[in-house]
Amino acid sequence: MNNNLTQMKLLSNSFILSALMAALIIAPISSMAQKQNEDKRYMHNEIPDDEYVPMLPKDVKTSPAYRYRSSNFFTAQVNVNADGENILGDAANEPSIAFDPSDPDRIVIGWRQFDNVVSNFRQAGYGYSTDAGETWTFSGSIDPGVFRSDPVLDVDNNGNFYYNSLTKNDVDDYWCDVYKTSDGNFEWDGGTFAQGGDKQWMQIDNTGGAGDGNIYAFWTSYYSICHPDFFTRSIDEGASYEDCVEIPGNPYWGTVTVGPDGEVYTVGTSNNLSVVVTKSTTAQDPQATVTWESPTYVDLDGSLTGWTNINPAGLLGQAWVDVDRSEGPGRGNVYVLASVERYNSPDPADVMFARSTDGGQTWDNPIRINTDYNPYNYQWFGTMSVAPNGRIDVIWLDTRETTTNPYISALYYSYSIDQGITWSGNEKLSESFDPKIGYPNQNKMGDYFDMVSDDNGAHVAWANTINGEQDVYYGYINPWFVGVENKIENNKPLSFINYPNPTSNKTTLRYVLHESSPVNITIYDIFGNSIEIIVDDVQEAGTHNIVYNANVLARGLYFCRLTAESQTETIKITLID
Repeated sequence: MNNNLTQMKLLSNSFILSALMAALIIAPISSMAQKQNEDKRYMHNEIPDDEYVPMLPKDVKTSPAYRYRSSNFFTAQVNVNADGENILGDAANEPSIAFDPSDPDRIVIGWRQFDNVVSNFRQAGYGYSTDAGETWTFSGSIDPGVFRSDPVLDVDNNGNFYYNSLTKNDVDDYWCDVYKTSDGNFEWDGGTFAQGGDKQWMQIDNTGGAGDGNIYAFWTSYYSICHPDFFTRSIDEGASYEDCVEIPGNPYWGTVTVGPDGEVYTVGTSNNLSVVVTKSTTAQDPQATVTWESPTYVDLDGSLTGWTNINPAGLLGQAWVDVDRSEGPGRGNVYVLASVERYNSPDPADVMFARSTDGGQTWDNPIRINTDYNPYNYQWFGTMSVAPNGRIDVIWLDTRETTTNPYISALYYSYSIDQGITWSGNEKLSESFDPKIGYPNQNKMGDYFDMVSDDNGAHVAWANTINGEQDVYYGYINPWFVGVENKIENNKPLSFINYPNPTSNKTTLRYVLHESSPVNITIYDIFGNSIEIIVDDVQEAGTHNIVYNANVLARGLYFCRLTAESQTETIKITLID
């Protein structure tokens, strides 16, 4: 008995000792992880370390700009010359987008412009479209020859565009200027000092409430003109910006958004590797001091990171926060998304999502948006936006189809129409490309993409190297055809139109066939469900007119898809009372 007791005590002591040793080992590892995160935080800052090297006119060469169209995705290069051609030897990345909801044909994209890839000197590049992204005008940089980075764009309810741009002097100060257009044009004013710092983000309140027109911005506090503070607002439509204040939880590498009642949310990573969300209900009140509620920490089962193999000098992406501003069942829901390096998996980057149904007080368990099974693929630059009708759109770059080169990426997409509970299948939108080519003497493709959703789809600003160099692109995603087989248009468009539209009962479908061809015309609802097949037969070349009687359909939006001559075109049919 005594021997047994002695053995039990020895085993017990051994167990306690092992536990203590494990605790001692875990503590330094946790401390080391936090230290590494802090080191990365200090590494990722903009430095004007190269001189400005313009491209001499005699050295400028061009190539065809890239465009692609399918039934669910259209994309076109933005940084093109006056003839719509790609400019060889320059680079563009880190795009941000704004489109005018009152006139959706008007779109502006800003980016980091490198006039010559031999230098990493960047400027505030921008381009605009007046035809819903079909063609683009690249007017150069807002402030030519001046170091600028981290472009962020937005638009107010009056159709005025704003461009928030970071710059730095010769010592330690980082600050931002915000440029503004007016009178329906695309000409920028001289800019307004807006406090600021590195990795800033900006959002305008367009809710129509007490804070309508307010501009909110925050950034990384460690590289700022007003350290340790890192948030400002404008209550006079950008004429001036208030003194900086702190945000509890110290978020960085993140974004800011406005909820349906004017509440302001920020998100970012924090010193303890978590993702942190902070909320203010007073920022909307021009007469009130900006105060913040206690931060909440969101579990995404991973941490934001940078300096990875796929984007060596950049981030895997930033943290995104957005809110359901619809009148539907998800109104007020808060959503957070980021590409993170996983804690419970060897996966270097997954797109993780979490939601709050109580205004950010508590958060559901995280879910993974990408559905690949290989834990060694990268899903990076995860980007999210919420449409006015509550649909959640997500894009990212994905390496799942790589074989020999582990970094070959393509743009992927998924969406949810039930407040993030279920998601559409992962859809590959673009052809694959190598993100590691075309570096402008800086080993990264920027730190983020950007996206803004409307009820019908998502406007995307993204970068790729399909042309053999880094270029910026506009894209529009039609979510209702995700999962439907796509076919690329040939050089002879089918000229598919319908009239009248909107209609209360009948509409004429008109199209031109260049040769005899099998023809299929199918009506789909907004969820991509096939409602009715109108034509499924071989037709002769020529102009065809079909009168479609839509009386049997409920009022609302539908899509009509024509497939013929190895191509596909889709039009909208809106039924009204």
